[in-house]
Amino acid sequence: MNYSDQATAIREGEELDPTRVEAFLQASVPGLEGPLSIRQFPRGFSNLTYLLSFNNRDLVLRRPPFGTKAKTAHDMGREYRILKALRPVFPYCPEPLVYTEDESVIGSPFYVMARIEGLILRRDLPPGLEMNPEQAQSLFEKFLDVLVELHSIDYRKIGLENFGKPEGYVRRQVEGWSKRYRAAWTPDAPDFEGVMAWIDQQMPADTDRPTLVHNDYRLDNLVIESRDPFRIIGVLDWEMATIGDPLMDLGNTLAYWIEKDDPPEAHLLRNMPTHIDGALTRKELIRRYGEKTGRDTSRFDFYYCFGVFRLAVIAQQIYYRYYHGQTKDERFAALIHGVRVLEKTAKQIVEQGG
Repeated sequence: MNYSDQATAIREGEELDPTRVEAFLQASVPGLEGPLSIRQFPRGFSNLTYLLSFNNRDLVLRRPPFGTKAKTAHDMGREYRILKALRPVFPYCPEPLVYTEDESVIGSPFYVMARIEGLILRRDLPPGLEMNPEQAQSLFEKFLDVLVELHSIDYRKIGLENFGKPEGYVRRQVEGWSKRYRAAWTPDAPDFEGVMAWIDQQMPADTDRPTLVHNDYRLDNLVIESRDPFRIIGVLDWEMATIGDPLMDLGNTLAYWIEKDDPPEAHLLRNMPTHIDGALTRKELIRRYGEKTGRDTSRFDFYYCFGVFRLAVIAQQIYYRYYHGQTKDERFAALIHGVRVLEKTAKQIVEQGG
């Protein structure tokens, strides 16, 4: 049975010109044998991802959403550069092949990378794939260990010293995401003002050991070996990567982490099988991270609360577009319910800690 992520027909209005794309790639990537067929990976809410199939090779193309004007939010060149720098020292990265700002090809900048084919785990384990508690524990330990490996890379040695500004990183995150939430607020959404005030008050000082941070490290952004579904072979979606506090990265990850004993309403948001027997809990992940990195995780309530708030902002920004008729994608309509659940979770962290 094939558990790999499958591309489908291209959504209406998001088509690419196959003749122009094939001509560009034949001139840019040696050894491709045509003809080219193009399909689209249907998941995701941000940058668009396409499967480019030649007779002898599959490639993946990434481009900004149609109509996007904010280059900083969908900077294809930046995403390409981090893959070029990271690939030699972090083999989980896809191999980047070519980037162009020539908008005559598809109407926007884009880059193309080699496809990492394998299994992507989403909300539940696919039918027929079973994990006993020991296997689940092993997979989730490896999940955490790959993040630790990323955070251990000396970004200066691979030429990424100007990739981000670690000084003031946490403050910029807190102030920036608070500003985004207020700008995306709709009358049916919670105001989050109490949570934002608490986050601002609890903000830690800059870390003295900044690292590369992925900023969207989740199980459904990892590729698992199909023949060995307990081995991680790829990490995808680097559009938000930068230099900053690695505990912020872990906090963002744990915002998605729904445990078996969490309230039923929280499970409505679950997008990874983190509820199965043997899966590590949030506390176990934090403890393992502290042990492997030597970092102080005693005040992780701030990082977890910020991660939950940030996830609510992401959902609210997308919902805002739906609310105001800027998109008709019906997937976005239910996001307001997620924003409300996340506010309740954030308030519990504020009131109880952890």
